[in-house]
Amino acid sequence: MPHYQHPSAIIDPGAQIGDSSRIWHFVHVCAGARIGEGVSLGQNVFVGNKVIIGNHCKIQNNVSVYDNVTLEEGVFCGPSMVFTNVYNPRSLVERKSEYRDTLVKKGATLGANCTIVCGVTIGAFSFVGAGAVVNKNVPDYALVVGVPARQIGWMSEFGEQLDLPVNGTGEAICIHTRARYVLAGERVNKVEVGHD
Repeated sequence: MPHYQHPSAIIDPGAQIGDSSRIWHFVHVCAGARIGEGVSLGQNVFVGNKVIIGNHCKIQNNVSVYDNVTLEEGVFCGPSMVFTNVYNPRSLVERKSEYRDTLVKKGATLGANCTIVCGVTIGAFSFVGAGAVVNKNVPDYALVVGVPARQIGWMSEFGEQLDLPVNGTGEAICIHTRARYVLAGERVNKVEVGHD
């Protein structure tokens, strides 16, 4: 099924958009953008030329995805969250050659009004709380909040906080999926699906 485009949306010639994606009111997608299947771009979203958006991402209203941002499969971008691509911008200094890459890995959630400072990697299935300012890499499954963002816990792939300390050792079971998560030091891994 081809993608849906609202009449008010602008999709520049050359943009690649996957099947079943939905492009809503006042969206602008630049010519070099590559957008996967089943993606939802909410009202007033901007997608730059050097942007890759994986399958089944959801980008809520008023988000600009600037050049050098890559979203892997299933990333959620909350309303009015912010990406940047220049670390020290000045209107009077040209810095397009200094764009820093930002990678958001599979299944991550970026909460409403959070800011992702360019040049970081947001780990798979991690969760950035609403209003947080992320200025360093976020581990897989980590829950980070605050300004600047700091880690306060771990999240399951289902999107529920796991009963684990921030670091050390331990195990937790997701009550929804029965998946088992193991903490070793400063890293969590999903190791198997539990059985009753």
